[in-house]
Amino acid sequence: MDGAVEEDFSKWDLPKLYGQTSKLLNLAPSQHTQEVFKRILGGCHTVVDNLGELRNKIGDAHAQGRKPIRPAPRHAALAVNLAGSMAMFLIETWMDANSNE
Repeated sequence: MDGAVEEDFSKWDLPKLYGQTSKLLNLAPSQHTQEVFKRILGGCHTVVDNLGELRNKIGDAHAQGRKPIRPAPRHAALAVNLAGSMAMFLIETWMDANSNE
């Protein structure tokens, strides 16, 4: 070991994982100067935050109480498509950054 402290990423929530990943891939809004890219990348972070919250509030991994919220199929499709788009964007960004190695 080189003395580096290893992180237990399994304890991180989705927004924290995305925040760290976006910094490593140069996708954090603060890493850009053009306002339009700052807003778009900030919107991406908002999407990830809200998908994590959606999963926590209405996902089947947690108890929902007496009146569970049931999203309409279109809401589920929106969440799945947003998550897929964000995942592909991260993968393609990583692949582009590592294509010259």
